[in-house]
Amino acid sequence: MTNLNLIGGEWVAAQAEIDNRSPANPDDLVGMFARGDAGAVDDAVQAATQSFPGWAAASPQYRADILDRAGSTILNRSAEIGRILAREEGKTLAEATGEAVRAGQLFKFYAGEAVRLTGDAIASIRDGVDVEVTREPLGVIGLITPWNFPIAIPAWKAAPAVAFGNTVVMKPAEQTPASAHILAEILHESGCPPGVFNLVMGPGSVIGNALVEHPQVAAISFTGSEGVGQRIAEGCARQGKKLQMEMGGKNPMVVMADADLDVAIGACINGAFFSTGQRCTASSRLIVEEGVHDAFVDRMQSAMRKLVLGDPLDAATQIGPVASESQLRGNLGYVDLARTEGAEVIGGAQLDRPGYFQAPAMFVNATNDMRTSREEIFGPCASIIKASDFDHAVALANDTKFGLSSGICTSSLRYARDFKRRSEAGMVMVNLPTAGVDYHVPFGGRKSSSVGSREQGRYAVDFYTSVKTAYTFAG
Repeated sequence: MTNLNLIGGEWVAAQAEIDNRSPANPDDLVGMFARGDAGAVDDAVQAATQSFPGWAAASPQYRADILDRAGSTILNRSAEIGRILAREEGKTLAEATGEAVRAGQLFKFYAGEAVRLTGDAIASIRDGVDVEVTREPLGVIGLITPWNFPIAIPAWKAAPAVAFGNTVVMKPAEQTPASAHILAEILHESGCPPGVFNLVMGPGSVIGNALVEHPQVAAISFTGSEGVGQRIAEGCARQGKKLQMEMGGKNPMVVMADADLDVAIGACINGAFFSTGQRCTASSRLIVEEGVHDAFVDRMQSAMRKLVLGDPLDAATQIGPVASESQLRGNLGYVDLARTEGAEVIGGAQLDRPGYFQAPAMFVNATNDMRTSREEIFGPCASIIKASDFDHAVALANDTKFGLSSGICTSSLRYARDFKRRSEAGMVMVNLPTAGVDYHVPFGGRKSSSVGSREQGRYAVDFYTSVKTAYTFAG
């Protein structure tokens, strides 16, 4: 990889660069990547601004063909992309390859959506007047993406933005530039016109801030931490920019006494620990009805200890490293805090090997008012909280400032139906992990988890377009 950003259809060198190293082995240099500055952002925004009128007016079929080619290329190169992704982010090769496949599927889905953009013809209340409602692109969209899904999330933002006629400047996470660089290469090679998709890499405090503050950027779509999201929201509010944000969760999985424990253990192990717990939809609070609590803890502990931690490129590995040294330090701090708060900690230690490896952790006998039960850890840590009955479990599940995903394991149709209705989350799972979603349906949450309209599926059109109502007097 080279020290280049993609600006206006040209690969442009930056004045500085960053080394991208594997969290599984810091001696493994994935590549050197551009470290851009505010000037590069301005160049990219100018290029996107110049290309916008032509791209917005382009045939939907023309846009669809480019997206479809990009999707096919990603799918054909998914094994290669997955290997690079696993090296730079640390998730297992199977998960990384699956993420690359998902990115390809997203581009092909939005290729179809490009030609399915619809409007309405509505009868006026006035004689001789026709009313048409149409959707139009916004302009230049700034995309700020996280490190935990370094090709899937850029895909589910960039694909609809471009499909609906917008132009894009994307800033990927500084920890995972290789996946974003590959995506930019593929879009460029698929015939994306100069300036339609621009990539500027570098620190969020510089690149992200420049995007938010730039007067020619019409909207920002951000996925990341709550603290950064709050600062972005303030900047967008000052300028009246359209804003979409996903900022994490503290997702509950309720396990009722009538649940099939095999199903429940499988869902909780997956939701809490796979992807090293580095998913905003991870099950970080396991709320267990007291009648099955002890058996659940025993079964979870046994299953947790069988998990294989190791090199993400090894096919036998189920859990790879934490994404960075700073993330590992933060996770270990929460393990210590759980003990201080009075929970019984099972697991959670740093592994004695190169890289940033941490054993999965359960915080048994936790309560919902502990900091470890209220703050997003973003690591392989799960609090086990006892509930007296169904109503108590629902109350505990909803007692959080977040509202992204929730789940329940039960054999009762009544409990399942009631939980889906009462859960204060944007996505609800029954007998499934809280993490793991389809690309053709809406993604997003409530409360502090999300701001703005939903991502993914046909609902993405609500963010990436503006509605116009036109009246015509026909006489």
